[in-house]
Amino acid sequence: MNPFHRLHLEGRHHKLRAADVLQLSAHSLQSHESCAEEELIQTFIQKLLMMNYRARYIETNEINEEDHNEQGSNDPLNQELDSDDFFFNLRSVSNKGISKYEAIHPMDVQMAVFHCADSFLKQLMVTKLSQCQYALPLLVPDPFTQQILFPLWTFRQINKSWKIRNPNNEISQTQPIYKAETPMVSFFRFGSVSSSKSYLMNSLINEKHNTFFHRNCPGSSRTRVLMDGLVEIAWFCPSGKNMDKFTDCVAFCNLHGDAGDHEKQLQILTEMASVNVVLLPKLDRNDKSMIKLQQLYKDLKPLICLFTEDESTLTKIKKKYRICLKDRSQSAVSEEIRRAINDCLSESSSTFRLEDVSKHSDIRVDEEDDEDCRRGREAAQQMMSLLEKKDLTEIKESFLPHQGKLWHQWCQKNKELHRPRADETEMDISKKKTEMKKIREQQYESDISEFMKLFIKEINSDVEQEKTFFIKWLGIVLDEYTSSDLYALHHKYNEKWSAVLKMKENHDESEQLTAEETELERISEDLQAAAFGLEHIMREIGQIYESSSSVKKNKKDLQFHFSSLPSLAAQMMISGFPLELMDGDAAHVPVVWISAVLDELIQKLGDQRVFVLSVLGLQSSGKSTMLNAMFGLQFAVSAGRCTRGAFMQLVKVSDEMKTQMNFDYILVVDTEGLRALELAGRSTKDHDNELATFVIGLANLTLINIFGENPAEMQDILQIVVQAFLRMKKVKLNPSCVFVHQNVSEVTAGEKNMEGRRRLQEKLDEMTKLAAEEEVYDAGCFRDVIEFDVQNDVKYFAQLWEGSPPMAPPNPIYCENIQELKKTIKLHAEKSKRMQLIELKDRIKDLWKALLNERFVFSFRNSLEISAYRKLETEYSKWSWSLRSAMMETENKLHNKIENEAIHEVEETDLQRELKKTSEEVEKSMSEFFEKDTYADILIQWKKSFEIKIIDLQENIVRETKRKLNEILHQQDLKKKIDAQRINHENTLFEKSKELALKLKHKAKDEETLKKEFDLFCKQSEDLNVPNTCPIKDVDLMRDVRKILIDIYEGHLPVDHITEDRGYINIFSMSSYCEYIIFKNSTKKGVKEALKGAYRRVKETIGYSRTLSPEKEAEIKSFVTVVAQQTNKMIQSFNISKMGYNKSCIQQLIHYIKRRVTEHEVKAVKYKFKNEFFMDLVYSICTRANKMITDQHRLFREANDPVIYVEKKREEYYSIFQKYYHEATSPDIFGEIICQKLKEPIEQSVYKKTARDLTYEIMKKCESLNGNRSNLEKHILKTLAEEEDFNKYMNYINNPRDHLKSFIRDEVSQYITDKFSFSVLNKMKKNIKLLQQKIMKAAHLSTEHVQVNRGDVGLWLKRFTQKLSNVVIFSEKDLSGVKYDVEDDFKLLEDVIREKLPAIMSDISSRFNTETFPVKLDYRFRPDELLIDHFCQCCWVQCPFCGAICTNNIENHDGDHSAPLHRSIGLNGIYYNNTSNLSTYICTSAVASSTLYFHLNDSDDNVLWRDYRGAGGVYAIWNITPDFSDLPYWKWFVCRFQKDLEKYYSKTFDGEGEIPEEWRKYTKQDVIESLDEYM
Repeated sequence: MNPFHRLHLEGRHHKLRAADVLQLSAHSLQSHESCAEEELIQTFIQKLLMMNYRARYIETNEINEEDHNEQGSNDPLNQELDSDDFFFNLRSVSNKGISKYEAIHPMDVQMAVFHCADSFLKQLMVTKLSQCQYALPLLVPDPFTQQILFPLWTFRQINKSWKIRNPNNEISQTQPIYKAETPMVSFFRFGSVSSSKSYLMNSLINEKHNTFFHRNCPGSSRTRVLMDGLVEIAWFCPSGKNMDKFTDCVAFCNLHGDAGDHEKQLQILTEMASVNVVLLPKLDRNDKSMIKLQQLYKDLKPLICLFTEDESTLTKIKKKYRICLKDRSQSAVSEEIRRAINDCLSESSSTFRLEDVSKHSDIRVDEEDDEDCRRGREAAQQMMSLLEKKDLTEIKESFLPHQGKLWHQWCQKNKELHRPRADETEMDISKKKTEMKKIREQQYESDISEFMKLFIKEINSDVEQEKTFFIKWLGIVLDEYTSSDLYALHHKYNEKWSAVLKMKENHDESEQLTAEETELERISEDLQAAAFGLEHIMREIGQIYESSSSVKKNKKDLQFHFSSLPSLAAQMMISGFPLELMDGDAAHVPVVWISAVLDELIQKLGDQRVFVLSVLGLQSSGKSTMLNAMFGLQFAVSAGRCTRGAFMQLVKVSDEMKTQMNFDYILVVDTEGLRALELAGRSTKDHDNELATFVIGLANLTLINIFGENPAEMQDILQIVVQAFLRMKKVKLNPSCVFVHQNVSEVTAGEKNMEGRRRLQEKLDEMTKLAAEEEVYDAGCFRDVIEFDVQNDVKYFAQLWEGSPPMAPPNPIYCENIQELKKTIKLHAEKSKRMQLIELKDRIKDLWKALLNERFVFSFRNSLEISAYRKLETEYSKWSWSLRSAMMETENKLHNKIENEAIHEVEETDLQRELKKTSEEVEKSMSEFFEKDTYADILIQWKKSFEIKIIDLQENIVRETKRKLNEILHQQDLKKKIDAQRINHENTLFEKSKELALKLKHKAKDEETLKKEFDLFCKQSEDLNVPNTCPIKDVDLMRDVRKILIDIYEGHLPVDHITEDRGYINIFSMSSYCEYIIFKNSTKKGVKEALKGAYRRVKETIGYSRTLSPEKEAEIKSFVTVVAQQTNKMIQSFNISKMGYNKSCIQQLIHYIKRRVTEHEVKAVKYKFKNEFFMDLVYSICTRANKMITDQHRLFREANDPVIYVEKKREEYYSIFQKYYHEATSPDIFGEIICQKLKEPIEQSVYKKTARDLTYEIMKKCESLNGNRSNLEKHILKTLAEEEDFNKYMNYINNPRDHLKSFIRDEVSQYITDKFSFSVLNKMKKNIKLLQQKIMKAAHLSTEHVQVNRGDVGLWLKRFTQKLSNVVIFSEKDLSGVKYDVEDDFKLLEDVIREKLPAIMSDISSRFNTETFPVKLDYRFRPDELLIDHFCQCCWVQCPFCGAICTNNIENHDGDHSAPLHRSIGLNGIYYNNTSNLSTYICTSAVASSTLYFHLNDSDDNVLWRDYRGAGGVYAIWNITPDFSDLPYWKWFVCRFQKDLEKYYSKTFDGEGEIPEEWRKYTKQDVIESLDEYM
């Protein structure tokens, strides 16, 4: 039967691809010793990729199942037989009952895969077959056309190593097998022979391993289909020992099938062989094969004939051997053949080279057939032609200049920058940055070599297949080019190293030892220079990108923009190539390059979920081998070199597994060995700790690879690993680990393994205690550090090789161990927190940034956690706004009802009920966010606290709303008098105008006369009313303030504190309050002198004075802020727009402030306030409130002053007057009165509703107001930079809350102006229309109600006002005193309202513009005030050093305060001791110093900046991580406003505080753009 059909390979539209089989699938995670026939291909490939030679011995389940099913009761085999039948009548027991099913021949499975594989899978497959020490397909006949293929491409990645023993020394060789020139022995047969040729060949190469599959192998059958005509090749590689069967490397070729049927293959083999070996049956002289045999006999080449049916002894005639096999032991035959071959080879000088097979005609060569492969090779060879005749140690310097000395210098400078030396200033830091920029510029100026141009051109190709071939080819030819020189250098190094060791052992301290060590270092440097692989080329591209990115210019000799380079690397990763993560030579992570590549990876794949698996272990402990076996990978390593640095490679997870594992890719990170010697021979303890911390922190799971059970080696690695995990614990990262003990003998001995686990656990606990002491952490055992199960997270691996290399195959038990480890990894992956690619990018940056600083834990800043928290802050802002806005709607509705006297009390339960629906929606939104967000795993830590915050917020909103509404209720009695006076006056005018109209009915003949009479009437009404009412005057608030203060402090203050023209000090803009303070129990010591570092300025005032500590400054600032907030609430509670201004309001305010100041002084132990503090605090608060109080009083006056009111209402009165004059019907007049009375309530209602709607829109659409606090701060800083106003900057620095309010007002005002006609006006019109509909509906329902109940106009009016009670402020009392006689014509009344209302609405709409909108609104309802109230509910704590504001969205938040942008501490007035020089230090660089101190102002202590938290108080609650980023914003500010700052502080930026020249290079545009990066 057709094996392709049985294996489900027929009809395959696309070939089997390497990319597909390398996916992590459910099948690949299971062990399969047997499988269904349709799974044979998967199982074979899976085992082969793991280097498991049992891939050829897979049983199919069908055999057993069908045997079982067919052997029923009718089966002859189950029938009773007598003994005669059983022993003599054999035919009676025929094969009738035996299943006709025969398993597919194992070699047919292998060859079917080979035929159906694409070029890359074929190459991978053959490479893995070679690692399994299996024979490889050399000449492959097409199963359909019989055309012969020579798959040269598949051999290109195979290297063979062997040793040749000479009398004097041992020569080691490693060569690409396609280049190796070796003798070749060909085996073939004529006819059908009884002996197995392949079996014989195995006995010559490795009798313990079936290199060639033979008839006695498990699974073999006669039904093989794809083997005839196939030529396989294998090499014997000697180990340099006496037991070697051959002294040199020898190739063995095996032609399957009858040689007579495969003439072309036979011709090629016999021509190229050094020795021909032919197996022959009993021959007939006329046999057709005799012609070929006679030719072979006549040929000069040695010929060995093996006669399978003959019994004679060995015969040798010249170079012709005759060996008979019949009735002889296998060992004897093998030995005889071996001797014969050795004899022949000793006399023959001919050699075989694999590449030469392609010279034969009439065969296809895969490399020539495939156009993409051919082009890829040509491009690679074109590149290599540029390297001809170049010294290998000079190639990198010539062709890869960007990664050489300049890159290494930059890396060194970068480390020095992050690890400042003693007494390093901002000037020194700036100089280093300047030097680093110059190095980058030099890098940028380096030319791109022709070699690199060709490479970039090729990998920029759109033809993916050709590009992959090119990269593969380049790796092949580079290894070929460098291998011989590298191995020679390694040999030289080893010899020199041995000589140095010997001299040291002999305690030789002569000059010769020094000379030998110098020579050893020189060879080490040559080795480093000579290593040249694909990773170095990609490193060069990375440095081209980083240098261009640094100078922000494109390379002139680059064919396209440098920003496209990361895309090329990303595509290579997707195609399965590894990428260097850490430069092993510079011991540095090129963060800019790696970040850009990952960004491109996200662009191409989407933000995929990755499980990061890293490996750590000592040098040469088999880490890369383990990863390659586990995932079928081929980590890129230059020829002759171990892995250096770290590489990352993507392994795709199959679709079926993605859901189960919650990951799309596994990112495998391979690392260089720990405790390796530097090339210069120095120890690398610091580098090892860096590397371990980096890859453990990066990974979800780290495999800790331990080779053997050497206690000293184990201690070395455990010490490094435990410290790394302890660091992760301290920075709240939770990776896991699995320990892998490799090369452990007797892995099946369970008791021994249990003992090993116990010892490991003890050692881990011991190392944990030691590391905990060093890291200052409380941990008594390893489980205190990470979740670790010693039973399941410790694996014991068998030896890798089954025997002794170089001929030993991999140990199948090792492969089983790998399979078990894969299952363990899967279990960890299922439990692990998922990581998106974007998170991986941030994690890499965070880890490396922290590692650059000497103190990892102190320096680590978890960007993922910060991003997650900021996202949570943004959501919290939305949730809190939802609750606030819902309560605003409720408050407005209840406020209307209170004004309409529809309700007389407000209970919290009522408000909670109104808020319930929104509360439930917020609760649902929170639940979904915490469960489904991308950062759900990180966010979970804050879930409980934010649920509590939302509950607290709801309670506060309810309490505050109840307070405000109750204040309105309490003011109702007083307000009733004011309203009654106004309404009475208005209704009196109505009645008198009615009388006048009736009087003029027969006198006034025209409209003009009527109007004159009415105007005269109005003037007389004013004159009559003014004497009878108290005039409402304008407010002079500050005059009242001065009078009250004079009453309180007369005779106790200097005159200039109470005069009208005195310019008071705005207390909110003060940078320090020390001039207001008198210290209790002060001594003559006066001002404390600062001892080290930079200190706060001192202002001499009356009496003894000393500087305030940052803690006290913050305490007073907080006090001032709280008092200002409370007084603002008091002013709002006065309800001045409704109640009017009264001097008693200010008296209450000032007495409250006085009481709070006195209370604060009682609490403050070390100081008390001067009287000036209270004076300036009152002035500052009242000046700030002046405009609001004045505006509110204006609204009150306009509504209640008779003169103003009558003038405002004149047109309305005249309209009603006309109605009376023309004897309009009662419903007509009454309807007109109602509409006129509704006009102002409608206007206020529409204005307030539009304001609320506009607020919601601004929250969504205004860029500065639609995010979290950090976003708002960013826009404030951008605006400040754009305006370049020093006074505004200082207001922001000293009084950030006030500046934020001012910013919000400006933003809202600008938004309203910009969007007025498009958005605001539309909202207004929509709300007018909506309210008109509600009024008409109320009128209609009232008419129906009266008609049903046979009521009068009073009932109609009552019903009408009730329906509108929560919509507008309009009640029956507004019409009290109006005489109406509607009788029962309510339908007419409704029609009148319907007719008149549109005109009223139109009039309101026509007067709506950008000026009237804010003026007409009470402050409480303005959009800017609503937004200020929302955004100011956040943290306002400032950095005790530089004054930067904590940007947390939540007031009294959990955890430390932090700010994304710290400033120069000189902006907070800090200067150098005993100088007038302002400091340029930035907190984030100062905290990295190990020698810089600051002085605590209220004690004699000096504190290291890096230990600032130890100072306690305000210092202890700030998280300031070291940061040497450019942070250009405040540097630009210092330069731009240097003179202003010096004048402001009466200090200069000179001496130690000189501004670094580097700071002056930033432009305004630079700093504005930088805010998007840093905030």
